[in-house]
Parts: sequence; C-alpha cells; structure tokens
Amino acid sequence: MSNFIPWLIFAGLLAAGSCGDTEHKPPKVSPSLKIAPGNADFAFKFYHQLASEAANKNIVFSPVSISIAFALLSMGAKANTLRQLLVGLGFNPKEISEQEIHNGFRHLLLELNRPQAELELSIGNALFTHNQFKLLQKFLKDAKHFYQSEILPTNFKKLKEAEQQINSYIEKKTHGKLKDVVKNLDPLVVLVIVNYVFLKAYWEKPFSYQLTQEDDFFIDEQTTVKVPMMNRDSFFNAYYDKDLGCQVVQLPYKGDASALFILPDAGKLKLVENALGKKILLKWEKSLKPQKIHLTLPKFSLDGSYDVEKTLRKLGIMDVFTDHADLSGISGAPNLKVSKAIHKAYLNVNENGTEAAAVTVIEVGPTSLSELIKYDRPFIFLILHETNKSILFMGRLKNPNKK
Repeated sequence: MSNFIPWLIFAGLLAAGSCGDTEHKPPKVSPSLKIAPGNADFAFKFYHQLASEAANKNIVFSPVSISIAFALLSMGAKANTLRQLLVGLGFNPKEISEQEIHNGFRHLLLELNRPQAELELSIGNALFTHNQFKLLQKFLKDAKHFYQSEILPTNFKKLKEAEQQINSYIEKKTHGKLKDVVKNLDPLVVLVIVNYVFLKAYWEKPFSYQLTQEDDFFIDEQTTVKVPMMNRDSFFNAYYDKDLGCQVVQLPYKGDASALFILPDAGKLKLVENALGKKILLKWEKSLKPQKIHLTLPKFSLDGSYDVEKTLRKLGIMDVFTDHADLSGISGAPNLKVSKAIHKAYLNVNENGTEAAAVTVIEVGPTSLSELIKYDRPFIFLILHETNKSILFMGRLKNPNKK
C-alpha cells in the first residue's frame, strides 16, 4: 500500500429569560446564533465575488450549504489550512472557538431540520467512505456528532457504480431537482462528503393564477423580454431605501421563513450590490413597515453551477487547494488536498411559493395602492430562516427567460 495515493472528494450540495435572581445576567445566546454573523459575512462575500465575475448573468446559490460543507471539512484541517478555512468562512478565531463553531452548526442543523407542517426544509450530510482506506475514527465520530453525517461504505474500485450511488443519493435528497452532480471520479478517490439542501415553502398569501399575465421585463436600457408576471394587491412589509435607491419587499412563507426581494432603481444595481452586507440587511429588516401595495413579481426558475475553489481562493482560502494543505485530521497523514469544489443550486418561484435545492461538490486529492411596486428589471433576492437568521438561498435575477 506504500504507492497508494489517497484522494478525497467532498460534496455539499440556505431568547432566554431568568427569574428569581436579583443579579442581572446576560441572556444566553443560542449556539446557532453565535455563528450567524460569520455565516452572513460569508454569504455576502461569496455573492460579491460571483456578481463581480458574472455581471450580466443570473445568480443562485445556497450560502448555508457551502458554509456547512467547508466547516465539516475544517474538522480534518490543521495549522494554516485550518486558520484560512475558518477566517474565510467568516469566523474570527479570537472571538469564537472551533468548538463553538462546530457546536453552532450542530444546533443549526437541528433547528433547520425541525419538522414544520407548513415548511419543508431538509439539510444533511453524508460521508461515502472507501472500504479499503482507513479514516481517523475521531473525524468520523465528530462528523456524526456535529454534522449528523451518514457514513456510507462505497466501493471506489468500481467508479461508475460509486458515481451512481452518490448521484442517486443526491437526487433522492433533493427530490429529483439535482441530477448527475458527481462525474468523472478519480480512480484514487477515498472519500466523498455530500451536503444537500432542499426547500419547499408556500407563500403565507399565495398569488392568484388568474392574475398572472405576460408583461415586459427590462434587462437593460436596450433589452426587453416578455415574462409571466404574478400580481397581488395586499399589505406587505416594505421599505424604500433613499440612500441606496432601492425598494425592499418581504414576502413571508408559511412556517419560519421569508423571502426578501430588493429592487434597485434604474442604474442603481451595482450601487446596491456593493452595499450588501450584514449591516444593510439589519437596517432593512428593522425598517420594514406594512404598506398597501400592488406587487408585480415575475415567475422565474434558476439554476446555477459554480467553481467554488475559484471563488474561495479570492476569499483567502488557498492552502487547502495546494500541496501545502494539512488535512491530517481526516486520515492521520498530511497527504490530502482539495482538488475540485463545485456548487450547484436550483430555485423556482411561482404563485404558490418556492422550491429550491443545492449541492456543493469538493474533490480532495494527493498533495501534489396602493403603490405599485413592479419587479420589471434586475433585482436581488434572499430566502431567510427567521429563527437562526440563516441565509438559505441568495441570488440575482438579470433575465427571467434564462435559467
């Protein structure tokens, strides 16, 4: 076995009180809320990179999927590789410990997977392990404990069968929305880690199909396309940001989630995108007020596929993709590196609500009146889980006629 060079593939597919004590104690902060600021920072940094690289394209991705995927991977990282991963994911080692980070994700997964009658949301992880390559028991134990990972033995000597096994798992967990994600497995692969996200949410107040009609969507000053526009006249939580020149409207789903649609004024898309961050999101959420609005919103369906390695390198996560990687916490030897990282996402918005799925794939190898608000031009959207302030999905619609 001395000539055996291991490969690892990583796939990842969005208040307390006290009584009876006169001493004032600070309220306990939920472990998942401790990691919420870092996760939000990462979401917006990742969006900024995608937006700068694809100025004229639609965007859709699941920040929480990528964060969970690489946080899980970080349990096997050491030294500078670990530091880059945690900082790149938005965590300051001086303010939050590794234990707090992993415990935060553990609670986040428990909260997101809590059954709700009106909101279908599932997020999970799986480790497809080579039956002839030994991984450290601590890594496997921690993956189960903190990330609820399934451990699934896989015969990587039969690559096509292994690909089919992994892809069938992803397709099943994303209810058929993401297919054939894993392709061309390397013959030396020893591990595939899968994180998946699936969301099916219904609007608290659905749009009427009878009111949907074709209308113009202005991609830019020169380009107009016809798209099916949904219409609803009702009270919405809304806010117009005079400083940035954009309209913000919140649409609640049944259950503990909501969508935020941000419509920049003509010519202000870049300005609004540059301002996106935790502070501006908090400002918008605090400023939302019920308003009587005739809302016009396009039906749209998006899918996206991204080279996560390319984007993460620009966010300072570099060593894990090079021969300098130290992932010895996975196998006991520093001879693994991430050789590929891919994220795929799907999202469909219609009269009833939203259906979305995401998967991130990482391959690791050897160290070598009503006011009218009409969304008829490019806009930004976020899908949020209210309890733990997680950004489940995020994106930008530039052209509704393109996926």
